[in-house]
Amino acid sequence: MSQEDYLRDISEIKNLMSKSSKFISLSGLSGILAGIYALIGAGYAYWLVAQKGGGILTLDGEVFRLALIDLLLVGAISVGTAIFLTTRKAKKNNEKIWDPLTRRLLFNFMIPLVAGGIYIIVILNQQRYGQTGALMLLFYGLALFNASKFTLGDVKYLGLTQIVLGLLSAIIPGYGFWFWVLGFGVMHIVYGVVMYFKYDRK
Repeated sequence: MSQEDYLRDISEIKNLMSKSSKFISLSGLSGILAGIYALIGAGYAYWLVAQKGGGILTLDGEVFRLALIDLLLVGAISVGTAIFLTTRKAKKNNEKIWDPLTRRLLFNFMIPLVAGGIYIIVILNQQRYGQTGALMLLFYGLALFNASKFTLGDVKYLGLTQIVLGLLSAIIPGYGFWFWVLGFGVMHIVYGVVMYFKYDRK
């Protein structure tokens, strides 16, 4: 065998090992769409607070309930889109969508996310909601970073970015909304574009 044959075999072995140890069917397009959904939802929430809430958001008001529904809809649509596009990509690549690797990925992703969600609900009930945006970014970033070892390495950098934005949001009070827009909106679009051109177009 020539040196080129050896190199090709080694490359194929590395690819097989990567496929068996990492979930690689994540869709870049789902990241782009999640960012767009977040920007649309943020735009509606901003209009809602400015026009109907007089620039003030209170926990026991109608504006807060509408903003919460807006947030939940953005999250649900984003998750639904991600599941649909990731499943379609996995089928296209003849890969399993639900196996022990996927379960490990979801478990490691959900632990920080659920813990963060519960903590945010606790402080909201205590009427301490000044750091809500920062906490959402922090726990989401930790969830991504924790799950990144079971999927594409690019997810780790998105997680680190969200963590940094969450810390900046905590350091600079009063700008939590804009850091949230940057993290969940803009950075998801940037991440999705990178993933799409790096993996999906191949």
